[in-house]
Amino acid sequence: MKAFSYERARTPAEAAAAAAKTRGAKFIAGGTNLLDLMKLEIEAPTHLIDVNGLALDQITATEDGGLRIGALVRNTDLAAHERVRRDYGLLSRALLAGASGQLRNKATTAGNLLQRTRCPYFYDTNQACNKRLPGTGCSARDGFSRQHAVVGASEACIATHPSDMAVAMRALDATVETVNASGQQRRIPIADFHRLPGKTPHIETALTSDELITAVTLPKPVGGVQLYHKVRDRASYAFALVSVAAIVQKDGNGHVAVGGVAHKPWRVEAAERELPRGAQAVSKKLFAGARPTHENEYKLMLAERTLASVLAQARTQSEG
Repeated sequence: MKAFSYERARTPAEAAAAAAKTRGAKFIAGGTNLLDLMKLEIEAPTHLIDVNGLALDQITATEDGGLRIGALVRNTDLAAHERVRRDYGLLSRALLAGASGQLRNKATTAGNLLQRTRCPYFYDTNQACNKRLPGTGCSARDGFSRQHAVVGASEACIATHPSDMAVAMRALDATVETVNASGQQRRIPIADFHRLPGKTPHIETALTSDELITAVTLPKPVGGVQLYHKVRDRASYAFALVSVAAIVQKDGNGHVAVGGVAHKPWRVEAAERELPRGAQAVSKKLFAGARPTHENEYKLMLAERTLASVLAQARTQSEG
């Protein structure tokens, strides 16, 4: 691990100003991803800004009946929150499907959104990786690609986003709140928060270098049956090969987001209009333009079958 300086911020604006002042600075809260990357020297921040002392760990109701989740709310607390379990069950299920109990106790809402890919070529500094070192190439394209993206990828990168929580947030139409060094606040729809790789896979979100996430807000509950199904290689402590987050209303309409298939949580609103017709019709539009490798083309069928299982369970619960 390379040497770095350290400070504790007292306010969100102060934290953002510190990031603007020091090139190569990073915010740290739970550190469940960042510290691992620092040990491997994939991340080498010159300065760490500890934001744990900021008053951003509350969950409160919004005026329109939604929910505001502070950036520092731990994953365990968020999953167990009474309103989250009652009105946003999809989010609670997704959180409990991720990582381990110990990690959920430390991991934060903002950090979960910002975690970086677990592509093995990104983690191996002997391999070419445009995400780790722009312009060096993508070893995954001609390498072992079973776990990689089937849609939304580019010649520069075929990595996937690892977060379970982010997939649920996408299905729930969350909004990310931020503040920058000048104190300006911004609200970013979750649909615009994560970027596709294009030619710049190292630029993963819409955030600027001096922008700090302060909260994530959820709109007024929409009801319906909310489900999260995650398919992985082992029963726990594994990232999704494919995951499906769904909100299904009694009339068969709803929202669907898919994880494990793209550089960001994958949702195509036009595909959702096909929900009453079934998983095959949805998948056809959801994965239009997909470019799988021969090793990961199974994900297309796996996603369709997982969605079919989700829709069948939602129908059973609605009828019950």
